[in-house]
Amino acid sequence: MTFINDTSRSSRAQVRPLALENVKLSGFMSRYNDLMRTTTLISQYESLESTGRIDNFKRASGKIEGAFKGYFFNDSDVYKWIEAASYALIDNDDPELSEKLRSIITEIGDAQSAGSDGYLNTYFTFEKEAQRWTDFKNMHEFYCAGHLIHAAIANRRSTGEEELFNVALRLADHLVKTFNKEEREATTGHPELEMALVELYRETGNREYLHLATRLIDNRGKGLAGADQYRIDHIPFRQLQELTGHAVRMLYLCSGAADIFLETGDETLLAVLDRLWNDLVTKKMYITGGVGSRHAGEAFGEAYELPNRRAYSETCAAIANVFWNWRMYMISGDGKYLDVLERALYNGVLPGISLDGLKYFYVNPLEDRGTHKRKDWYDCACCPTNIIRVLTAFGGYMYGLTLDEVRVNLYEDSRALIPFRDGEISIVQKTGYPNDGNVELVVSTELDMQFSIMLRIPEWASEDFELQVDGIKQKLKAEKGFVRLTDNWKGKTSILLELPMNINMITSNPLVRENTDKIAIERGPLVYCAEEEDNEGFDVWTLSVPLKRGYDVRILEELPGEPAAITGKGIAYDLDDWRNALYKPLGVTRSKGKNVRFTLIPYYAWNNRENSAMCIWLHIH
Repeated sequence: MTFINDTSRSSRAQVRPLALENVKLSGFMSRYNDLMRTTTLISQYESLESTGRIDNFKRASGKIEGAFKGYFFNDSDVYKWIEAASYALIDNDDPELSEKLRSIITEIGDAQSAGSDGYLNTYFTFEKEAQRWTDFKNMHEFYCAGHLIHAAIANRRSTGEEELFNVALRLADHLVKTFNKEEREATTGHPELEMALVELYRETGNREYLHLATRLIDNRGKGLAGADQYRIDHIPFRQLQELTGHAVRMLYLCSGAADIFLETGDETLLAVLDRLWNDLVTKKMYITGGVGSRHAGEAFGEAYELPNRRAYSETCAAIANVFWNWRMYMISGDGKYLDVLERALYNGVLPGISLDGLKYFYVNPLEDRGTHKRKDWYDCACCPTNIIRVLTAFGGYMYGLTLDEVRVNLYEDSRALIPFRDGEISIVQKTGYPNDGNVELVVSTELDMQFSIMLRIPEWASEDFELQVDGIKQKLKAEKGFVRLTDNWKGKTSILLELPMNINMITSNPLVRENTDKIAIERGPLVYCAEEEDNEGFDVWTLSVPLKRGYDVRILEELPGEPAAITGKGIAYDLDDWRNALYKPLGVTRSKGKNVRFTLIPYYAWNNRENSAMCIWLHIH
């Protein structure tokens, strides 16, 4: 069975996930899931071929000659593609994709077999062999190894095949032999391997992998990866007081530390994770769930340094935010982590791929003048190949299990068959979420016993949701983001959850000075933006919207997926008096406003037509 993280035997896990095989999607995320399999994975495979990433493995095995192609970490893109393809093929008979997957795995195995010690990194083949494991600061050998291990575990779990898994085991054993000893200290310049080694321990039971992952955390701050904040190697991990450095590396590191806590119960790790998470959500996260405000170093800025147009907010960083919060949820069972996960997923990850599944954003600004444009591919393709492994794994995040609870973490039109105790529970969700807040859950089981069904109540709906069980209203309050329904569920039961899809005006901390006297608009879990494409006749940067009145919702049928748009009457300011002027004395000019009809679209849907100006934070009147 294919678990995104198999915490079934993790000593400190409060919640364990449901296997992907047990969830069948048919709603909003199903469109993305199908798109990945039929379109995006095929397109990306062609890019992996045309840019030489697959040829690098053929070169390493001696099948072809020539120079290494691309960046020294390009192997990782192939591994991420394999992970996503493995998920996408669950319960899908797709001969073309299956053949491409098998062919890549063969090339990887042949590349490793060309050596004798299990090492595998195509950049360090032949002429660079003497440079292996000599530069933890700049090279990505550990990073690539981590992605290979993740891909191999996913492939084994989803297909039952061992070929790639055996490759990963040989590499992991090489790592253990080389670094799991006191005389050879190491740590990761780009964290990722920590998560992979813990998952490999879960898959095999070999504690040497867990021990090495722990050593990689414990060795931070010794200068092995450069002794700088960029790589989070300036102080020991447990002494970190705030999120710092490269945003993706930082959150991958936190994810790895959370995995180690789940297996070891090391409270000193949990203490720093709690401290860093609070720093994230109170000082350093965009409203989209994006993180990393600076282009320089792809880094976190200072507290409240959240510029909109200059936002870096890398797609991979939003993905890392999903990973970290998922693990914090499994540790605690607290819905506040799912709130951040959902925010990052819908508003930080989804914008990274176009609605047709063929173009990408690496950087995700919160406002633009029409210059930011999606690309078919990137020389550094970490984001395109990362996003596909998240979207194809969505079903694995939807449910959580404990000994006496079935937890509904996320809402999506779907069917789930849940192994529980000595029987099964079927849950059919009928919903238009995230565009619609009505969720009908039909629970069916032959189990004749009492247990709890926990329904997640998002933070934005915590005070105003309605709940019925077989038509009878329930007056219950959410605790830690969930409402508990305890009963003997034998037979068939209908649960109706109504989450209020109100249009909510959001303000930011006054210390985020760019957003002073502005609001952002959310509806349900989605953040909205004004895009010039829908608002002709005025500059969306001057748009002023009313406070909580006169808003309507309509479906944008012209965009794939038919997202729900928000419309209303507002004011746009005439800029004629400001031509050829940047500053004027107060009162000299009076910019006149004109009444306009505006349209806002979900932020994930922007830049899917022509390039045009966009903004999330709006003036109000």
